[in-house]
Amino acid sequence: MIATAFSASPRGRDAAGRLLSRIGAQNVSLLIALAVLIAIFGGLRPDVFFTPRNLINIGLAATILGILAMAQTLVIVSGGLDISVGSIVGLSTMVVAVAVLATGSVTVGILAGLLSGVLAGALNGLIIVYGPVNAVIATLGTMSAFRGLAYLMNNGNSIAIQDDSLRQLGIGTFLGLPFAIWLLLAVMAAFIVFTRETVVGRNVYALGGNPTVARLAGIPIRRYQIGIYAMSGCAAALAGVVLASRTMSGQPASGSQGLELEAITAAILGGCALQGGKGTIIGAMLGVLIIGILNNGMILTSVPTFYQLLAKGALLVLAVIVQERQRARSGE
Repeated sequence: MIATAFSASPRGRDAAGRLLSRIGAQNVSLLIALAVLIAIFGGLRPDVFFTPRNLINIGLAATILGILAMAQTLVIVSGGLDISVGSIVGLSTMVVAVAVLATGSVTVGILAGLLSGVLAGALNGLIIVYGPVNAVIATLGTMSAFRGLAYLMNNGNSIAIQDDSLRQLGIGTFLGLPFAIWLLLAVMAAFIVFTRETVVGRNVYALGGNPTVARLAGIPIRRYQIGIYAMSGCAAALAGVVLASRTMSGQPASGSQGLELEAITAAILGGCALQGGKGTIIGAMLGVLIIGILNNGMILTSVPTFYQLLAKGALLVLAVIVQERQRARSGE
């Protein structure tokens, strides 16, 4: 009764409106979808799904995808698309392994892996800007090229990493949570501050929303585009470092194939408009959680792998359909 009276009062409606505005209507629908998935899989496997170990597994699985999805969000917001991130993840794991093997230093290995991602992303940007080549075509080509380069580094074989100090990133914990999850939270905080509080972050939205106006406003569009793809490559390399620490090896493909599809799906689920200019980091992370819980739930309920692939593809198509319908209704 008290809640009803509160919501019926003008003050209550104003408060509810402010709360909805802060959360975002898109995010509210994602939270509802998240709750439905939790209820379904929690009901089907209550003995396993809600255990601390499984919840941590969901968080760990979301770490790599979450880093990629946040970077993909900025790329899409700027009006682009990066299909090569999965290949950059695999390539960076190989670079880390080769560097650690050659120097005996994990620090050098991590820095080399991150540098390889920055260079790969910058190459994407240069091809797109100075080709000029459509972002989808350019990154589709480099996706194959980067994966081929990763295979060439050791004739298609993985490379074992013997240094246990790298393993701590993959299995170490702090205050009961794995280091990898803390890393994800730190990256998320950095992206949120960047997009909300910096001039450069706001310019990225302007670039995707209306490139002509952005150019007239003096925004150096070419430099921004190259920088955005270099950032995407660096994020993919960071995800590769996490993957290498978890598997203690360089993996040219295993663990990284399909990540580009999942990252794009998470970003679009989170409200990114493929036309650019719209999308949030929080929305992308909610999309990551939806995909993570869906993957985890299907594994727990023994859904065959090919049905899992079907579900992920259908989720991407559904997300795009919803986006287009919302865009048509808003008259954009």
